Amino acid sequence: MLGLTHFGGVYRGKRVLLTGHTGFKGSWLSLWLTELGSNLTGIALSPETELNHWDSLGLSIDDRRIDVRDLVELQRVFDTTQPEVVFHLAAQPLVRRSYRDPIDTWSTNVMGTANVLEACRHQASVKAVIVVTTDKCYENQDWAWGYRENDPLGGHDPYSASKAAAEHVTASYRSSFFHFDSSPLLATARAGNVIGGGDWSEDRLIPDLIRAIEKRQSLEVRAPQATRPWQHVLESLSGYLLLGQKLLGGEKSCAEAWNFGPEREGNRSVSEVLTKLKGQWETLCWHVTDQPQPHEANLLYLDSAKARSKLGWQPVWNLDVTLEKTAEWYRAWLLDKAIISRRQLADYLEAAADAGIEWTNR
Repeated sequence: MLGLTHFGGVYRGKRVLLTGHTGFKGSWLSLWLTELGSNLTGIALSPETELNHWDSLGLSIDDRRIDVRDLVELQRVFDTTQPEVVFHLAAQPLVRRSYRDPIDTWSTNVMGTANVLEACRHQASVKAVIVVTTDKCYENQDWAWGYRENDPLGGHDPYSASKAAAEHVTASYRSSFFHFDSSPLLATARAGNVIGGGDWSEDRLIPDLIRAIEKRQSLEVRAPQATRPWQHVLESLSGYLLLGQKLLGGEKSCAEAWNFGPEREGNRSVSEVLTKLKGQWETLCWHVTDQPQPHEANLLYLDSAKARSKLGWQPVWNLDVTLEKTAEWYRAWLLDKAIISRRQLADYLEAAADAGIEWTNR
């Protein structure tokens, strides 16, 4: 077991409910929570792709295949498992898909969130709830500086707008139902553009790149100058887990919105990231599509000063290490079909301890 004492040991033996555990972020969080010794229940749909990180990990947890839009089934799981902390990650997470199917996006991201919070409201065992949204929940102004937690929310595309709406739903539940002394403490978390091994989703840069390399094709790029806050998936998860620790400890001041983004140097354009990755794969080549594309934000950067100063959170891996670890994971899979996620989690924990990160020794 890796780092059982991390995060003050609060997750050891804790009844944790995680929605979206079969997804990219959810599968990595499932691995970490399992290593922390938690009693984990997952609620999610089955993975959409034959290749997926969740199945590759082979974790033994209470695995429930339920749609978060089904409140009756959701409440039944809450009643039977009596969770103490809830991480809500289940979502329709893709921008371009949200253009193709906006109703599915809105119903999953908004009503799914409302259903999870409603189930929490009626379950006395729940002490802490973390709702995960996105960096794209802000009303994008193409600013050169980072968005802070008190900046206006909004969204052009259905995905971004639905995540902003999920933030409003959460704030409404906090004000209307979770303000009593006996209520769970409820927070939201907004991370950057997460990358790392095990992502096989459509319309994402790294999975598309790996598929192109495997087929020895040129990667088609939609927006080479689009700038994003790139970070390893474990960086965002460390923020979620640290936030959960604070909420479980009864710190009411933490029951609000939080950014978990990379250092400024992690804010790079797609073309800059691809140039760096070419150092990992010499055969990598790409071209810019000549087809018209739906609108996506051009500049996007998160200001995480609040999480640094008030939670003691900070990133562990810079962009170069993040890209190196991502390439290492996929290279192991391409060459030997090896899954090195546990080893990389151990590497991350060791790097965090060496850097004196606060949650490693609390």
